[in-house]
Amino acid sequence: MRLPRLSPTAYRRVVIVALAALVLITVTGAAVRLTGSGLGCPTWPSCEPDSFTPHTASDTHGMIEWINRQITGLVAVPTLAAVVGARRRRPYRRDLFRTSLGLPAWVAANAVVGAMVVELDLSPVSVIAHFLLSLGAIGNAVVLLARASVDDAVAPGAGPGPAAAVRRRRQGTPTVVSLCRLLLVAAGLVLVTGTLVTGSGPHAGDDRADRLPLDVHEVVRFHGIAMVLFLTLTLVIVRLAARGDAAPEVGRRLHVLLVVLVGQAAIGYWQYFAGVPALLVGFHVFGATLVWIAVLQVWLGLTVWEPAPVPDVEAAAAGPVTAAPARATTV
Repeated sequence: MRLPRLSPTAYRRVVIVALAALVLITVTGAAVRLTGSGLGCPTWPSCEPDSFTPHTASDTHGMIEWINRQITGLVAVPTLAAVVGARRRRPYRRDLFRTSLGLPAWVAANAVVGAMVVELDLSPVSVIAHFLLSLGAIGNAVVLLARASVDDAVAPGAGPGPAAAVRRRRQGTPTVVSLCRLLLVAAGLVLVTGTLVTGSGPHAGDDRADRLPLDVHEVVRFHGIAMVLFLTLTLVIVRLAARGDAAPEVGRRLHVLLVVLVGQAAIGYWQYFAGVPALLVGFHVFGATLVWIAVLQVWLGLTVWEPAPVPDVEAAAAGPVTAAPARATTV
């Protein structure tokens, strides 16, 4: 059976589904830990040593962990669809196919780390690696979606033949571009310190799991400082964009990031002063994925591709134009 060809619009929809699935599995994975079900299935890939599923449906922790594993398997479907779809997309683009290969690779790597998480009894370092790999997969999907949204006529290295004559144009001043690089670093710092809060906080996923040997209040304070710096830097760039240092589309993406950041900060402070309830932590994890997507969108929006100027072939062949010598005139 020959698979149908996909239009550029249809392929973008496939990538959006893959991105949504990767966000979903990140949140459901956090839900496993927040419900204390991290070791609900003590073995991997089977749930019990002698059974693929929990022994009884009344085993709540076992069922939660087992269902999450099935969701992980389902997530592999849209990521593979993104790869197959890149091959069936017309016109075919090499850059999309190569970028799409990363999606199932991230999922496979995370499945291996997931097995290690179980074998290591929810070691905080392994759980942190599990989450960061999820963010890596989400980042890959965001980049793929951005590339799939570029017009085929100006996509660099799009076709099987020679690359089209295109050039990259920045959508912001050098100052804005440099500050947006710092914004990526600040986002990474916030996300990593957030995982340290998780690794030293109360939601271990199981009573048998170890915690990082860190003072959780000190880690929270450091995470909060990183968040304030991130928010401040965002406000500075928003101000520069408003005065014309960046294109309107970049300004729009910056405002989306600002809204997400304010919401994420509000949930973070709320959960801290409320005693870190599991439900709010789950929303905070979801917010972290949105922050990551939003900051990547800002960075990717700083670059547009456009046709390169076509040189005047006839003028180039004729050589440089020289001015004719002035003729002397007599009165």
